[in-house]
Amino acid sequence: MITALALLGYAASAAWWAPALLAPLTRRGVSVRAGLAAWLTAMASVLVSAALAVQFSVRTVAADWPQLTQALCRSVAGSACTPEVYGSVLYQAGVTVLAASLTLAGTAAAWRYGRRVRQSRAQTRSHAQAALLVGRAIAGGARTVMLDDPRPAAYCVAGRPAAIVVTSGALAVLDPPQLRAVLAHEDAHLAHGHHALATVTRGLAAAFPGIPLFTRGAAEVARLTEMAADDTAARASGRPALVAALIAIATGAAVSSADIPGADIAGAAVPAGAMAAASRAVPDRVERMLRPSSTARSAAFTAALALAVTLLAAAPPALTLLVAG
Repeated sequence: MITALALLGYAASAAWWAPALLAPLTRRGVSVRAGLAAWLTAMASVLVSAALAVQFSVRTVAADWPQLTQALCRSVAGSACTPEVYGSVLYQAGVTVLAASLTLAGTAAAWRYGRRVRQSRAQTRSHAQAALLVGRAIAGGARTVMLDDPRPAAYCVAGRPAAIVVTSGALAVLDPPQLRAVLAHEDAHLAHGHHALATVTRGLAAAFPGIPLFTRGAAEVARLTEMAADDTAARASGRPALVAALIAIATGAAVSSADIPGADIAGAAVPAGAMAAASRAVPDRVERMLRPSSTARSAAFTAALALAVTLLAAAPPALTLLVAG
């Protein structure tokens, strides 16, 4: 039982405090891949710890229910917990209700996660099918289509089929190099499975509302995947074209790649479940493209995040061995 309590204590602490430790290391996207690994490892570490705690608790309950209820009573009431108290029908019923409540809470979290994942997959699949059916093919690949919509937007939806959608409003403000940069950005999302990461993390945020690691983590993973796609697009088309494209789509005004203004940038409207080039943290991403980090700074952040990943991954088995041993 001590092992279970130690694992639960770690899971609760990490779920609450890990975002405060990770956010400063990933806010500027200095090391995108390491940042993604750190957030995902933190979430996995908490979930594994909680699962191990439940496993140890079930074993203890199955092995000796009276001893468990006695230990629980004395941990709360101390010497006031007499055999008459923890042996009473009322106390045993209360412990049973508590155990049932925890089981129901876990079941509800799993149900919310499953529902969120199913909804996300259904939305992306139906939108991709509709876009490919209604949209007109444009240069950029068989899965790239244009929809008649004056609002500038470019996004991709995963699944079978997958689609990259560019609105007529976006085509009106993008020149050919900028359009290539946008398509490279969306291709990167599809090629690297960013939709899967978004589906999993949004599902966890829905399953555990109010828990900082999962709510903040879902937003951070989404922002970092946009930065990862930016890096791919910048290598393919150049930073100026990508920055100009992001600003043009976000503001609805054509921008020359040779003259990037300090515009007021706002996100474009995109469908639920889609990943869009200019829908998230555009000012931060533009600044990141215009002011890349030095090699030394990148190495330092990568090392710090690698240490965080190592500690988070090692915590559940280390606690289990330390306490149980």
